[in-house]
Amino acid sequence: MQLVIISGRSGSGKSIALQALEDLGFYAIDNLPATLLAPLIDELDAGSVGQRRIAVSIDARNLPEALERFPALLADLSKRVDSQVVYLTTDTKALLERYAATRRRHPLTRGSQMTLAEAIESEQTYLAAIRNAADLIIDTTSQSVHELRSQIATQVADHTSRQMTLTIESFGFKHGVPLDADTVFDVRCLPNPYWIPALRSHTGQEQEVAAFLEDYDDVTDMYNDIVKWLERWLPSYTASNRSYFTVAIGCTGGQHRSVYLAERLASQFAGQYPSLRLRHRELSVQKVLNETPNASP
Repeated sequence: MQLVIISGRSGSGKSIALQALEDLGFYAIDNLPATLLAPLIDELDAGSVGQRRIAVSIDARNLPEALERFPALLADLSKRVDSQVVYLTTDTKALLERYAATRRRHPLTRGSQMTLAEAIESEQTYLAAIRNAADLIIDTTSQSVHELRSQIATQVADHTSRQMTLTIESFGFKHGVPLDADTVFDVRCLPNPYWIPALRSHTGQEQEVAAFLEDYDDVTDMYNDIVKWLERWLPSYTASNRSYFTVAIGCTGGQHRSVYLAERLASQFAGQYPSLRLRHRELSVQKVLNETPNASP
């Protein structure tokens, strides 16, 4: 039996994620009390038509004491089913803008004197136990609905506990560090194609930018050093039963240097991680690779 638990900050896309799983054949339940997780599995497992793929949403609408007990409940449950905890998060500023646009009330403002900003911040404390237990954290700050649905389909629904899903993501520091990054490499010290007028409108996916960067030994050295670090330590993360690992490569704007290096790294490791995901956050591009090592980006 496969169980996916969706949680996260209100307004970060939990309903979209749950609907995406339901569309993929999961039996989906919104706002399940955490203490009913085990009875739900018992009931479905004993049914005449066993539901083998289940998705539930557990969030700040639960009672505080139930959320505090979540790690213990999950530990017991994980002995019986293949479970994943997916936590969705979004930058506070983006959440304020989303609530202003939809004019919906935050769950924690109902029956309380909290302002919206206070409720958004308090929710992080309420959900700390779930976030700490999460197998995968997804930052939806800059994601569209379609990008989130695609990520849920490729990274969550198709995930198997027998392998670690590796994500390589490029980003721009001026837009903030990805909230879901497990490790970050800063490549802002490398030569910047942005200052070459003919290259400014191009990206690191294009040959013109690649040719410029490959003329510099520092770029090659940075790439080789990152490869060595990943080759040395990714097996250790896999051995520690990590289901997901996100490597973020950051330059200033997320258009040239980080994109180029992320493309090369994804090609390097695609053969070792069949479900490797490549994402260029500032370009709104993401894809799943299944290539042989050292293939062309």
